[in-house]
Amino acid sequence: MVGPILDERLPVIELAPPAELAVGRHPYDVYLGQLSGESLRTMRGCLDRLARLLAGVSLDAPTDDALASGVPLITGAWVPWWDLTYTGTSGLRAVLLDIGWSAAHINKHLSALRRVLKESWRLGLMEADAYQRAADLEPVSAKREPAGRDVPLDELDALLATCDDTPLGTRDAAVIALVYTSGLRRSEAAALAMHNYQAGQRALRIVGKGNKERTIPIAQAAQPWLDAWLRIRGGKPGPLFCALRKGGTLVYRHLSPQTLADLLDRRRLQAGIALPVKPHDLRRTLIGDLLDNGVDLVTAQQLAGHADPRTTSKYDRRGLDTKRDAVDGLRLSQP
Repeated sequence: MVGPILDERLPVIELAPPAELAVGRHPYDVYLGQLSGESLRTMRGCLDRLARLLAGVSLDAPTDDALASGVPLITGAWVPWWDLTYTGTSGLRAVLLDIGWSAAHINKHLSALRRVLKESWRLGLMEADAYQRAADLEPVSAKREPAGRDVPLDELDALLATCDDTPLGTRDAAVIALVYTSGLRRSEAAALAMHNYQAGQRALRIVGKGNKERTIPIAQAAQPWLDAWLRIRGGKPGPLFCALRKGGTLVYRHLSPQTLADLLDRRRLQAGIALPVKPHDLRRTLIGDLLDNGVDLVTAQQLAGHADPRTTSKYDRRGLDTKRDAVDGLRLSQP
């Protein structure tokens, strides 16, 4: 046993280095082997945090300090996930609720837990009934507004005004215009390559969450900004938005999602905008603007790449006056 189990709701299971299963047979490795990029980093982190809870290791303890002190670094590969029963997984869910995380953050951990249990069953390490019971966990619900804020038009104009006609300024302006008018997630914008751009159709082919593909039109308002960048970038295969060295030399490698966030923050400071402007704020603003302009919910959902229209509806900022105008358009014979 590695470490004391500090919470009586957690199951008592034997944690040990992953030596008992052949390489590629541990459900932790099999599940993570199906992921890549940001999804891989996120779900590995979720499973490793669950493992530390099961080991009685504080989540606040820095992992670097643990390694320096000679304490083994507990990861999800130490956990015999196939030994978990519904009593154990429901206890783990209850502990997550007490930590104080957001509902979305808890649900990511529960999703990772369900998936590693499913791989345990697929690998023949769990009976089907045991897997179904252990994985039968209700997601955490919370009525919350999407995080972030709406970015008014004058701030969008101010952001673009900071972008001069240098290669860096031209690229940054194209990023800002495209992320706003297309509603791109920052990971989607960072992953864009030249083959995703369909100039003849004035569209982008996006591979988003869950490896789902969608095609979205490029707004006429954004096209001149993109054209200006492409005149500098050229048509060489590779990332649509690439890195730049000092002096404006192009480096044909993708920007990271964090670089896109830093780009916006730098332009926000140059524009003298007091409140933060994040990539998701531009996405949130677009969805709200579309609904304000009378675009139907299904179209807005498709443009945003939401799997569930209820997610899109959370961005609807129209108030009672809009609803009153809607019903006032109805006609009946007068008494």
